Amino acid sequence: MSQTRGRYDFCIGLVLAMSSSIFIGGSFILKKKGLLRLARKGSMRAGQGGHAYLKEWLWWAGLLSMGAGEVANFAAYAFAPATLVTPLGALSVLVSAILSSFFLNEKLNLHGKIGCLLSILGSTVMVIHAPQEEEVETLDEMSHKLGDPGFVVFATLVVIVSLILICVVGPRHGQTNILVYITICSVIGALSVSCVKGLGIAIKELFAGKPVLKHPLSSILLLSLIVCVSTQINYLNRALDIFNTSIVTPIYYVIFTTSVLTCSAILFKEWQHMAADDIIGTFSGFLTIIVGIFLLHAFKDVNFTLANLPLSLRKDDRAANGTVLSTYDSFNDDEESSACLGEMQSTESLSARRNGSLSAF
Repeated sequence: MSQTRGRYDFCIGLVLAMSSSIFIGGSFILKKKGLLRLARKGSMRAGQGGHAYLKEWLWWAGLLSMGAGEVANFAAYAFAPATLVTPLGALSVLVSAILSSFFLNEKLNLHGKIGCLLSILGSTVMVIHAPQEEEVETLDEMSHKLGDPGFVVFATLVVIVSLILICVVGPRHGQTNILVYITICSVIGALSVSCVKGLGIAIKELFAGKPVLKHPLSSILLLSLIVCVSTQINYLNRALDIFNTSIVTPIYYVIFTTSVLTCSAILFKEWQHMAADDIIGTFSGFLTIIVGIFLLHAFKDVNFTLANLPLSLRKDDRAANGTVLSTYDSFNDDEESSACLGEMQSTESLSARRNGSLSAF
């Protein structure tokens, strides 16, 4: 009976996590459209500390979409372990990239399509080999977990790093370095996931008729979640306003997932009873996602399709077909290569100036 119940919970958590990715992926597009409309009106931008986006209905639609996604995500954590729910966030990267190409004119080239495919494959591998967390069914057990010295040290480091980024690094480098605001969102997100997991347990106990509202941990978790989510929304808006959506989304996913997996491993001791093949499979799946996400955004400004295969391959094809290249054809090929290389270098230089340097941090 317990095995059947566990399988049922697994399916519910899986469906909720996938729905969450769709809503959250779409929310990035709606928010970005709202911020672009404000920029065209001349309002103070969110990246400069403005809050004019609060009057933009598209931004609110994006916020509601993200809220729906977070609610689905909230419920998913109540039914399934974090190591199943969190990797499926890669689907939000896929949804955001595809919708960006349609509604924001951010082209998804061949590299991006391959990156989306690798992200899906990596997520599948991680789900298959996901470690099983220790069973935590009551708030008393969750309170004991949160009081573990290892988690206390981790949470303290997260708070210290976040305050340094917010108070010291952010004002100096936040406008030029994409990692600053995204790192703030990601490391705080690890704590918000822990709060969500605890509140999910509290809701289950509430439906079971237990006096959950009298437990002090419920109020602490709810207050902590509000603070964490508010901070994430603020700095994610700044990152979206300054940098390209197709860059913000994947980098946010990688850092956020790493933070959550680290927090979940410390809090629930998931890795202690894992087999070697599951450990290798989990890391391999995550590395596959990282490679896919790198391909998705690193070459986004390169106009590369199946029709633009390397000219050397075209020459090999002609030679294989028995066609002899004339001097005029060779000269044209070299000229096309030089022009194409110059155009790519110019585009990459322009993109670097617009999106900021990753190595500056």
